[in-house]
Amino acid sequence: MKKDVKPATLLAHAGGANDPQTGGIVPPIMPATTFSRGEDYALHNPDNTYQRPHSETVRLAENVIRELEGAADTLLFPSGMAATAAAFRWLPNGAHVVLQDGIYWGSTKWIKEFCARRGMRLSLVDPTDLHALETVCADGADLVFVETPSNPLLKVVDIASVARIATAAGAVSVIDGTAASPALSQPLKLGADIVMHSATKSLNGHSDVLGGVLSCREETEVWDVIRTDRADAGAIMGPFEAWLLLRGMRTLALRAERMSDNALALATYLKDHPAVEGVLYPGLDDHPGHDLAAAQMSGGYGSLLSVLIKGDMDRALEVAGRLQVFIRATSLGGVESLVEHRYSLEPHTGLPKNLLRISAGIEDVGDLIEDFAQALGQ
Repeated sequence: MKKDVKPATLLAHAGGANDPQTGGIVPPIMPATTFSRGEDYALHNPDNTYQRPHSETVRLAENVIRELEGAADTLLFPSGMAATAAAFRWLPNGAHVVLQDGIYWGSTKWIKEFCARRGMRLSLVDPTDLHALETVCADGADLVFVETPSNPLLKVVDIASVARIATAAGAVSVIDGTAASPALSQPLKLGADIVMHSATKSLNGHSDVLGGVLSCREETEVWDVIRTDRADAGAIMGPFEAWLLLRGMRTLALRAERMSDNALALATYLKDHPAVEGVLYPGLDDHPGHDLAAAQMSGGYGSLLSVLIKGDMDRALEVAGRLQVFIRATSLGGVESLVEHRYSLEPHTGLPKNLLRISAGIEDVGDLIEDFAQALGQ
């Protein structure tokens, strides 16, 4: 395959990962857990010794993501949280971690507990206020972790500025880009050191794979530790999951475009609805992060939006319960549209009780709008 093809072509061809032995245009699955040696005891393929450190199918999927991100290297993990944990485990005891406040609760919970166990100093900050971030990092930091757009409040963070501030403080910058996916945003090209995605979400897009991924801008000593730790601990995605991920990514460009279009149309409809208090979506012109999102995202603003229903928690739950096309389930980035009452899952985080998180799928947008119209009842 040509090396200068556009992302949509790279994805559609699975990075050129056809089967050279059979001529099949679909890449094969290699489920072997161990690999044979010749009479001289040399490996037939020196890259393949045992499946715990790596596997052929995982390598194929990693290569596609590495190309999409413009990364020096990419590593797949068995879940998004496994990838997040790997981005932190290299830190020494007593390190200073700077964490964006108000992001995905699962990340926040694990990071807080990890820092407490390891005697680390944890600083929570809203990095949309760059002065606040600089102040927190002024006396040095080891890792700065942000999520943009954030889940579920859809805040947009200036990636280039975060990377600059982190570097000045001596810290590694890690960006959770799950809500955007590498089809819409490439944080490494903006200066970030590491980007993380829950591959379960938009990368796979079909709600049938659990996975996570880290990609690095440069192969540093920190990255070497992360890579070695994954190999030694066996925190690797299985070959069948990697194959499903690779298959899902072949339509990522199309899905990201359709989902972004649907999310924007839905957000536009809902923001003027008399039964809606507000809509959080960076694609809207009046969103405080709209201009920044337009500058550091391309091809759309993602599938994720949050809607504040007029009334209390019971009213929000009533609306969610009346939806018929939207599925009431936890996740985002799949081909099917989902709705979730976040406060029911994380009441301890202080989220608005009337907030519904929406993941727009690839359905006919007219059906999605009509479904919300009947659910709102006005």
